[in-house]
Amino acid sequence: MSAAHTALERVLVRIELLLDLRTYPNLGLFQRFKRIFLSMWLRPDSLNALSSDASNPSRQSAVGLIGRMVGAAVHDLFYPVIWLYNTLLRQPYRIARNRTGKGVDRLAQTIQLERRVNNISAVVQASRPIRWLLGFTALVSFLFTAQASLPIAGQWMFILVCYLLAMAFKRLPERFSHLCLMALTILVLARYVFWRFTSSLDLNSGIELFLGYTLVVAEAYTWLILIFGFIQTAWPLKRRPLPLDLNFAEWPTVDIYIPTYNEPLSVVRPTVYAAKGIDWPVDKVTVYILDDGHRPAFEEFARQAGVEYISRPDNSHAKAGNINYALRQTHGQYIAIFDCDHIPTRSFLQTSMGWFRRDPKCVLVQTPHHFFSADPFERNFNFFRQMPNEGSLFYGLIQDGNDYWNASFFCGSCAVIERKALLEVGGIAVETVTEDAHTALKLHSLGYHSVYLNNIQAAGLATETLAGHIGQRIRWARGMAQIFRLDNPMFKKGLSFFQRICYSNAMLHFFYGIPRLIFLIMPLAYLFFEFHLINSAALTILSYALPQLMIASYTNSIIQGKYRRSFWSEVYETVLSYYIVLPTTLAFINPRLGKFNVTAKGGLIDKSYFDANIAKPYLILLLVNLIGFAVGLGRLFFFNTHEVGTVLMNLLWCGFNLAILGAAVGVATESIQKHVHHRVRMIMPAFLRLPGGYTLSCHTEEYSAAGLTLAVGETAGLRAFSDVQVGLHRGDREFLFPAKLIPVDAERVEAQFSNLTPEQEAQLIQCTFGRADAWLNWQEDETRDRALGGLKDVLKKGGIGYVRLFAWLNEIARAVTNRLLGNQDQAENWERR
Repeated sequence: MSAAHTALERVLVRIELLLDLRTYPNLGLFQRFKRIFLSMWLRPDSLNALSSDASNPSRQSAVGLIGRMVGAAVHDLFYPVIWLYNTLLRQPYRIARNRTGKGVDRLAQTIQLERRVNNISAVVQASRPIRWLLGFTALVSFLFTAQASLPIAGQWMFILVCYLLAMAFKRLPERFSHLCLMALTILVLARYVFWRFTSSLDLNSGIELFLGYTLVVAEAYTWLILIFGFIQTAWPLKRRPLPLDLNFAEWPTVDIYIPTYNEPLSVVRPTVYAAKGIDWPVDKVTVYILDDGHRPAFEEFARQAGVEYISRPDNSHAKAGNINYALRQTHGQYIAIFDCDHIPTRSFLQTSMGWFRRDPKCVLVQTPHHFFSADPFERNFNFFRQMPNEGSLFYGLIQDGNDYWNASFFCGSCAVIERKALLEVGGIAVETVTEDAHTALKLHSLGYHSVYLNNIQAAGLATETLAGHIGQRIRWARGMAQIFRLDNPMFKKGLSFFQRICYSNAMLHFFYGIPRLIFLIMPLAYLFFEFHLINSAALTILSYALPQLMIASYTNSIIQGKYRRSFWSEVYETVLSYYIVLPTTLAFINPRLGKFNVTAKGGLIDKSYFDANIAKPYLILLLVNLIGFAVGLGRLFFFNTHEVGTVLMNLLWCGFNLAILGAAVGVATESIQKHVHHRVRMIMPAFLRLPGGYTLSCHTEEYSAAGLTLAVGETAGLRAFSDVQVGLHRGDREFLFPAKLIPVDAERVEAQFSNLTPEQEAQLIQCTFGRADAWLNWQEDETRDRALGGLKDVLKKGGIGYVRLFAWLNEIARAVTNRLLGNQDQAENWERR
């Protein structure tokens, strides 16, 4: 014992030497342990940094010094925990993950895994008995594994095996990788569902039974959406455009509809000019402005632009009625429809019309809705083009997946529909406010086919404000609920089984409001009132619930990561959940309620402000969750020390809700939007025609309808020229536009267009927004999504939300103080903001 004591003392002395501590030979072991612990806890470098800050005269304010002291103390407080986490968990996990991944990759290359998988797949597809045998074997294995009873250690071992399988499946060819990951996720989900219904609902009181089953119903909704979503996206078709193998004389006639109601002419004009420039025989295409605003200025513009103008005597059935009225006035074989802010490229018709020739039953070709302006999330959090926007998942993956099941549907714009088939279903559907999807449902029920081309052929303006964005989504949610109630795809004749699944998922998706609100408030039932919603030990709950969430998040990250970052769906749903609950519920009860509302486009935001009115539901939810979290801390340390695991689990749940709600509050702070003409980043060749006949080659970096940013190499020689002509190319033709040069820096100038004629405006739009390659290289963020990276980003945005909230509360406090102190002018200035 004495030898061991001496050996331990020698080790501690060595540690003291490593930590540069003064050695005292006669100290006991306890004192040495204490000195070493304190020296690691209170790190000298933090204190040195603090003292150096204090010695800086510019940083000697009392508040700043106190703040730095608190920051250093907090940093030092958690430094040992962070160091242990990085040393014992994070770094070994990364090393093991990287080595496992490289090992699996080497093994896959050695055994030529991709070729073998393709060969096996071909054999299975060619033999029906083998397919049935494999299917039956998989079903039996699935049912056995889903209900198998395992101890806690066995459950965690099962999850470890599933995680290793997921790592291996990720290395398979993409389509097979996704299918295997989906199957694995459903297997883990099945074990959770079986455990949930058989082992967690034996609750005591009536209130606990009600709350527990309410939570289960909300969870069941997410399970259904997950499975339907996997079916939708199991095999994205990824079609390519087909050439139209006909002589020009045989090309079909096309009517281009541009419906408008209250949008300004500045929004509609570029769309009309671009539509005029679409590559199609001039005698076989006609552009129509469908004006439900009955505005003389639009009629005059149509005459000036050389397009047709239609204005009906009433505004019944909104956009659907507008298009149906035009159908009776025009005669083209096909109808191309663009929202008035969606500017088509010149290649739109040549890209989309080939599929009508290939498939005689094809009556609808839909292309993506693309936006060259930032939506409220992108603008208010300043990540435009740094990560996929909210609509990328639908237009990038879901519609492509629907296309495999012949269920890709009309989205109201950027589409071509055959007139004959459209008239057969009575024109655009008028029974619901989402007339586009309802029309496609009717076409599919008659056995017609649709095609989705994931090839951007038009671009428009995103919603300008969060209030406008919510209003648009409310209309979508109400319309989908109306279709589900009036023309439910599950019971509609003529649809295939998988078409029913795809349409039902599209409609059921908009019922997420109630489940999302349930998830946001359910942990408070325990934190406030100590109601137990799941009758099981905390460790058991984590053993089933946490792995299922982790595997599902991992799978979605692999499948959807290119189109939506992990955990951002929770933010989007939280922002909208409160606002869509009432419209979807009322529409389901009485589908005749509600009317079509037009989404405002082209607006300006002069100054940044916090939209407290729109954020009110988030603020209330945030407040009650904050109080619940504080109560939970009290339970953890004082009241429920016998249920530490349960308290921690509910605190973790509540903390996640607080992060999501913080992000929702953050997006309610509207950022400044002063540009009437949104700028688009694109490099294309250009030239400057200078006075005296000189020409300077350059290229664009950004363009808009008002000007260009040009990279000219050297601006010094251009400062003497204010009025020049900017040259752009459209195919092999050159066009000149008068402009004024404003130097930006040593290598770039701003060319602001001035006094353009209507003909030049049309040429400018066709040389920029209407180019065939305008959106060809428009990429969001090519970095691969990681689930934990997405969580980290959401937590960061939640922190930004809290900072903005505190800033708004500080402004309110100052206004109230000024009013109480009689400083009326400052109080009124704040109110006007």
